[in-house]
This record gives sequence, structure tokens and C-alpha cells, in this order.
Amino acid sequence: MIDIALFGLGRIGIMHGKNLMRNRDFNLKYVYDIDRNLTKKYSKILKAEAVYNPNIIFNNKNLKAIFIASTTSTHIKLILEGAKNKKIIFCEKPLDLSIKKINECKKKIKNLNPKIQLGFNRRYDPGHNSLKKQLSKGKIGKLEKIIITSRDPAPPSIKYLKESGGIFRDMMIHDFDLVRFYLGKDEPSKIIASGSNISDKRFNKIKDFELASCIIQSKNGVQCVITNSRHCSFGYDQRVELFGSKGMIISENKRENEISLYSSSSTSNKAPLLNFFIERYKDAYKNQLNDFAKFIKKNIRPLAEFEEGRRALIIANAARKSLISKKFEKLTF
Repeated sequence: MIDIALFGLGRIGIMHGKNLMRNRDFNLKYVYDIDRNLTKKYSKILKAEAVYNPNIIFNNKNLKAIFIASTTSTHIKLILEGAKNKKIIFCEKPLDLSIKKINECKKKIKNLNPKIQLGFNRRYDPGHNSLKKQLSKGKIGKLEKIIITSRDPAPPSIKYLKESGGIFRDMMIHDFDLVRFYLGKDEPSKIIASGSNISDKRFNKIKDFELASCIIQSKNGVQCVITNSRHCSFGYDQRVELFGSKGMIISENKRENEISLYSSSSTSNKAPLLNFFIERYKDAYKNQLNDFAKFIKKNIRPLAEFEEGRRALIIANAARKSLISKKFEKLTF
């Protein structure tokens, strides 16, 4: 089994901790959070050793890997320490909110050549991943358009939103990464974005948006349309459509079940959508973790690494810039 330490015991960290505990390839040896009470509480729940000094983790030469699920502002520091101490690293997105810090980190770790997997879990969703496979097989001919819809059931707390970096760097960054996933060698070349607030005026106070859309065009002319909303009355709405010269393929929403009810008063009355991202992407998170195990044991490269995180943030920053310029912004990686 692979001895691993978990940094961060917030909502996403706890979910990852439970998956690590259930996975046969991993032994969750240590847990650490800046909040000592959380560390103590979840060390018992996750059956791991509570650590209150991160150096204990980094100095343990028998510890193979670290899993970073702490706040975004801690990611670069933990990556640098992990790389220096020859740990194999999994890091949640985003790498950081500053592209300058990410580029500096890239330079510092270049000679260390660490193994780093990025937490772009949607690449591992069975539906979204199947689109990539069908596209590669030529099922829809030449790719012409990508349409991604991402709507959360309800916005996070204002406290979280203030620290998140905004809708483009926190939420839509997943979609920017999916666009690159489907484009393959054909990189995005320019982007224009818009954002607005209609129903929830709290976003005005923190200079963020509840609604956002963008258009990306690739070097080969593929058009990519992304729409995001921080709220959705009918559940967690996550769909991807790939349109090509010979057809179209769609990854649909997930529901509580796939039953359709037909009666005298309605037709095709389906179960509601799932209402939480952890439920919606449950399989994706498990597949992602299995890929991390293969990365460690067999050196099989994962679907997303450090560079995917860096490029996704470049796109997010360009989207924010286009809000001010009100024109397409060129993308340079």
C-alpha cells in the first residue's frame, strides 16, 4: 500500500480523505489542517495519525505521497516542500490565483522533476471522458463546436466566495480545462467573457458574478461556448455537447435514477437532478484517485498535471481581462 498524507480537512478534503481510506492502494497515514480541532476530529474518523507540524510529513522518508486539499493560498508552498522532499503530489485546483507564483514555482521545481497530478476531476467523469474517446475514434468527424453548461444548485458562502478568486478562477476553470481536454493539440487562441448579477445582489458587493458566459476560439477555429450559473432551481446542471462535421455527442446530467414516468397527467416525468457536486462526480473522484495510484506505482501519466493547472488559470485570467476590455483577449501559454 502507498503511505500518503492529506493536507486540508474542509468539505473537499474530507471527501478525499474518505476515498483514500476506502481505496485499497492507499494507506492514509497522516492528516493535517491548520485548524487543530479539525485535525483531531477527522484523524479519528479517517483512522489516520493527527499531525500538527507539517515537517513531520515532509521529513518522513517512508511516506510516498501527499494529497493537497487545503485552501488555494497554501498550494504552491506545499508543492515546493513536497517536491524538495521527493514526494509524489496530488493537488486540488486551482494551483494558485497568481500566475506569477505558478510560473515561479514551475521554474523552482524544474530540476526536481516532481510527479504532480492536478485535481481536474471532470476529465474522469464516465460521461465526459466517453466523449473524448468517441471524438478520438472519429465518431462525429472533425470537431467544430464545444458547448458546456455548468450550473450549481446554490452559491457557496460569501466567506468562501471572497477567497475563491471569482467565478472564472473558481468555477469556470473546470470548464476551461475540459475545453483543452477535448481540443487536444489544438489549443485555445482567444477568449471573450461576460458576467452579470440579476437574482443575487450580494455578488455586487464582492465584485463577482452569479452568471457568466464566455466564447473561446481555438487555433483551428473550433468555437467553444461556456455558460455558468452559481444557482439553479432544478439541481446540479452539468452538460457537455461536442458538435462535429458528421454528428454530435452529448454527456447528459446525472439523476437520482433513470426512471421515466408516463401517466394520464404527464409524459416522461423524470427523477430530479443530483443536488451536490460530490454526488454528481462521485465516480469521477474515484477514477481520479485510481489514476493517481497508477501514477505512483506504474509511472502512468494522469490526465491532468501541473501544466494543465497553469494553462487553465491563464485562460481564467484572460476571461477576467476581457470583461474590462470588452473584446477578445489573446491566449499565450
